[in-house]
Amino acid sequence: MSPRTPVRRVVSLVPSLTEAVAATEPELLAGATDWCTHPPGLAVERCGGTKNPDTARIAALAPDLVIANEEENRPSDLAALRAAGLEVLVTEVRTLEQAFSELERVLVRGCGLARPGWLDAAEAAWADVRATGPALHAVVPVWRRPWMVLGRDTFAGDVLARLGVKHLYSAHTERYPRVPIQELTARGADLVVLPDEPYRFTADDGPEAFPGLPAALVSGRHLTWYGPSLAEAPAVLTDALSAAR
Repeated sequence: MSPRTPVRRVVSLVPSLTEAVAATEPELLAGATDWCTHPPGLAVERCGGTKNPDTARIAALAPDLVIANEEENRPSDLAALRAAGLEVLVTEVRTLEQAFSELERVLVRGCGLARPGWLDAAEAAWADVRATGPALHAVVPVWRRPWMVLGRDTFAGDVLARLGVKHLYSAHTERYPRVPIQELTARGADLVVLPDEPYRFTADDGPEAFPGLPAALVSGRHLTWYGPSLAEAPAVLTDALSAAR
């Protein structure tokens, strides 16, 4: 994307991208969702959730660019923003390589910024990551009541695979299938990986549903966010997985 005019005001509808812009040029951010929690203390106009943004409020902020994601944001909301005359950049991130390329597209080509040093650091952090030992097979719930797990073609699944963890629903027809707990516990997994978002699994809420199975409690931000946290993610996730083993 080549901006038609210099970008001076950005509204982000994706927590990962909000953090990416804030870490690169915080003055650009005019608005973000209620779920945009990083960096801590971010003081910008709040515009509702990722699935229910206040499109009228966003339009009133008169941003030069709205950044969104095809998985996190609804097409109808993005269409409403375009109908209001706003420029909307929609990302697709289903692999680590896509994360790096889309971050550059948003920041450099979308916002007109210089490529940030943290993006170089994130790529370098992953460049030498190699899984050691035999692959572990896992179930990776992302929600409870009902139980939902990682399925095919997900960014988090790609991240785990690079760390030597293959999730058992990677070939499922759905990206986030609903699976009864009885099926999950009968799949013969080596471990269960429990992130703290979007559902907040904790030591007291999640592992007890998988008796006898090692549980890795991992940072959802490091598993599912594509932004500055990518630089820390290999070490943070490896430590959590090793603790479960």
